[in-house]
Amino acid sequence: MATDPVELTAELVRCPSVTPAEGGALTLLEQRLSAAGFICTRVDRNGICNLFARWGNQKNGRTFGFNGHTDVVPVGDAAAWTVDPFGAEQKDGLLYGRGATDMKSGVAAFAAAAIDFVSDTPPDGSIVLAITGDEEGSATDGTLALLDWMTENGERMDHCLVGEPTCPNTMGEMMKIGRRGSMTAYFTARGVQGHSAYPHRAKNPIPAMARLMAKLSDHELDRGTAHFDPSTLVVTTIDTGNTANNVIPAEVRSTVNIRFNDAQSSSGLTGWLQSEADSMAQVTGIKITMKTTVSGESFVFPPGELSALISKAVEAELGVVPELSTSGGTSDARYVKDVCPVVEFGLVGKTMHQVDESVEIEQIHQLKSIYLRILSTYFG
Repeated sequence: MATDPVELTAELVRCPSVTPAEGGALTLLEQRLSAAGFICTRVDRNGICNLFARWGNQKNGRTFGFNGHTDVVPVGDAAAWTVDPFGAEQKDGLLYGRGATDMKSGVAAFAAAAIDFVSDTPPDGSIVLAITGDEEGSATDGTLALLDWMTENGERMDHCLVGEPTCPNTMGEMMKIGRRGSMTAYFTARGVQGHSAYPHRAKNPIPAMARLMAKLSDHELDRGTAHFDPSTLVVTTIDTGNTANNVIPAEVRSTVNIRFNDAQSSSGLTGWLQSEADSMAQVTGIKITMKTTVSGESFVFPPGELSALISKAVEAELGVVPELSTSGGTSDARYVKDVCPVVEFGLVGKTMHQVDESVEIEQIHQLKSIYLRILSTYFG
């Protein structure tokens, strides 16, 4: 009997798995996969729950992997929802609930496809499902923990498909063959507090910070590369915490977020930012310090075997050839890239993280069919 991906999506949505809570989602998947012959291992780290499931002997043939997450973002203002965020209500061709789009439907589709495939046509090879409960959070103990465990236990994936939503408007229109890097820089400028009527007795850090932010914003990082649009730098905060109109503050803080292509690296960008901050400090006499965090480096897998396999499967099922894209934010593909070629393909993501998040029920069936075809062709 075929596994219904819509029913499985609904069951997962009913699990309140807001990061870092497991909410029963991975337990449900472990039960379903174990019943189908998958060897399941819980890979929990620092209070985060993850699930590794493998069918077959990886020594015999190739191993195809799927990666996804069952954790979801908070519902926000629950009163603004017209449905129960964890009710999985179905109406007018849509299934509603937090995580319906991002990305319990994707996990349900590839789990259902994998279960049916190994039951109907057992392959000469292995299928791995690496499912995390820590993608929407810090992500330090999610897919990274799974990959660390795989290395320690001699497990591998030869190719991997991440089931994140990738299509902007219509099903099948886009896959991701890479992602931009992401980093954030936090600046603090320190001067001397004083009365605004006597500015000569103070040292105002705000003009120095404003000049630095303007210089960074006006700088052209690059003009794009073969697979990427130009890198971007956005000033997201400038804050003194000052509520008085007659006080010159002693300190001002600012934050910059950079999304960068494969012409850049976080280390190179960090060096440039530090140089600009030091230069401004020297010119203005205002002390400026900086710290950075890096969410991931830019990466791309140029068109090849895996992207061609997915393209042909999508075209066969939907009559659409997906665009090869590197747009959007970050995903756990930024970690998987270190162990094997990885591509992302999933359904339309227009409502992810929104109030009344929903997914078209037809798309869940379509996604399962595409994943089934991918497995059949890969092992065929």
